[in-house]
Amino acid sequence: MSSGAPRLRILLVGGYGTFGSRLARLLADDPRLTLLIGGRSLARAQAFCTPLGSTAAGIVPAQFDRDRALATQLARWAPTCVVDASGPFQAYGDAPYRLVEACIDAGIPYLDLADSADFVAGIGRLDRRARAAGVFALSGLSTFPALSAAAARSLATGLAEVETVVGGAAPSPRVQVGGNVIRAIAGYAGRPVMQWRGGQASRAWPFTESRHFVIAPPGQVPLRRRLFALVEVPDSRLLPLLWPRLREVWIGAGTAPQLWLRLLIALAWLVRARVLPSLRPAAAAMHFAMRRLRWGEHRGGMFIEVQGRDAAGRARSRAWHLLAEGDSGPFVPTLAAAAVVQRLLTGQQPAAGARAATAELELADFEPWFDRLAIHTGTRERMRHSADAPLFERLLGSAWSSLAPELRALHGASAQSRWQGRADVERGLSLAARLLAACFGLPPAGRAQTLTVELNSDRDGERWVRRYGRHLMKSRLSGGRGADQWLLCERFGPFRFAMALVVEGDRLHYRPRGWRLLGLPLPFGLGPRVQAQEYGADGRFHFDVRLEQPWLGLIVHYRGWLAPSE
Repeated sequence: MSSGAPRLRILLVGGYGTFGSRLARLLADDPRLTLLIGGRSLARAQAFCTPLGSTAAGIVPAQFDRDRALATQLARWAPTCVVDASGPFQAYGDAPYRLVEACIDAGIPYLDLADSADFVAGIGRLDRRARAAGVFALSGLSTFPALSAAAARSLATGLAEVETVVGGAAPSPRVQVGGNVIRAIAGYAGRPVMQWRGGQASRAWPFTESRHFVIAPPGQVPLRRRLFALVEVPDSRLLPLLWPRLREVWIGAGTAPQLWLRLLIALAWLVRARVLPSLRPAAAAMHFAMRRLRWGEHRGGMFIEVQGRDAAGRARSRAWHLLAEGDSGPFVPTLAAAAVVQRLLTGQQPAAGARAATAELELADFEPWFDRLAIHTGTRERMRHSADAPLFERLLGSAWSSLAPELRALHGASAQSRWQGRADVERGLSLAARLLAACFGLPPAGRAQTLTVELNSDRDGERWVRRYGRHLMKSRLSGGRGADQWLLCERFGPFRFAMALVVEGDRLHYRPRGWRLLGLPLPFGLGPRVQAQEYGADGRFHFDVRLEQPWLGLIVHYRGWLAPSE
């Protein structure tokens, strides 16, 4: 669009709501747009627009009621495109597509952020009408199914068959969940829905099935292991259309704090057993409690895992993980709509017709938005990183290739290797610090100490034998399981420490995530603070490790370098 071209006028229905407001903030810095912040309350629209102040995009409050005189309202505001971000789409009544039909009749393109299975799967009934009008109407531009389908299609590249698609979303416990979201969940929890399993449509009861998963983008601190409960999303109806031999689709929600999810599971079972007719009457109370009783890490994420077979018939399993730090998570459901608007600005007009947005976008369309937010993604593949691959390569997945060559040389060495170098060691002086250092077998203080390291690798992990001068220090490294999945676990005698491998640039950092004594978990706050990193320089492997306790001070600080032994 040239500088003199008119702005695109985007009418955001529900523009001051939970997701509409976030979409508006994403688009507000683009001077090629005028955003009409639409909703029933003009006062609320004005209140939302005022704090935005001066933005590159035009921001206009617009009173718009999706239940009244739609043709008249659309003519008044004359939008270039309408985005419905209101919802809940599960409760649109007997004429759920009245806004879509009004847009088609007016020749206005339509988008929505729906994740209602019935609504998204049913929009195809308007396809012929939209084609005749020469406009597009895309439904489901949300986390599920637009982003999830883009991830699944990317993971399925090169597979001859796709057999299962499993995924889930795990919002941060600190996120303010909208009332419409809670009402939608309360409406279908425990009530029968269509679920794809065994290669056919069958019945399932949301929130009465659960599984555990760990969301762990390679090279990032993973989310802690969460329980996910089955939810109703359009994927179960739409993904089988992409892969005829698909056997199962299972999508869950890993709400935190997990106490609320377990309570919802119990209530859903009461609905399934017909003890309760529905959870709708409890929606307001649920929303009140979830907004006020929140705790846990301010991080969220999602994952999609695809299992299938390649052309040679070999089983393959690939997973795509997304991690959203802080307040970035609530923006994820809006990114698909933002990506389509970006395409419109560059002249990439979707084909005319009304359809679900399962094949409109690729992961590459989302990546610029991920870069703007604190969102990290990556893939893992079990076939490539099998049990025969080096331990660190298995744990780092796609982040392995970004490490410095010196790090890949040491951590990717063969079954047996020997390294030598020098190290400076500083020890804490308190009695307690000396006792802890002795308990872990840490090296004595000294500068420029001769250091040799012997690595012995097998399928279960690696055995490290370090010699600082005459002092011997041994530990066993392995991949975590269960709650420690995708973490590196290091054992010193009866103690075991779980650490996340974090890649920043070409450096590798170790971030503590838990510790155990004789297999029993210990309070995380009582564990030693670890600042550890590895990097390459001058053709050598360098390390810098510092352990301390808040009330004891320094325990040990050792740093140095290693090179292959001659």
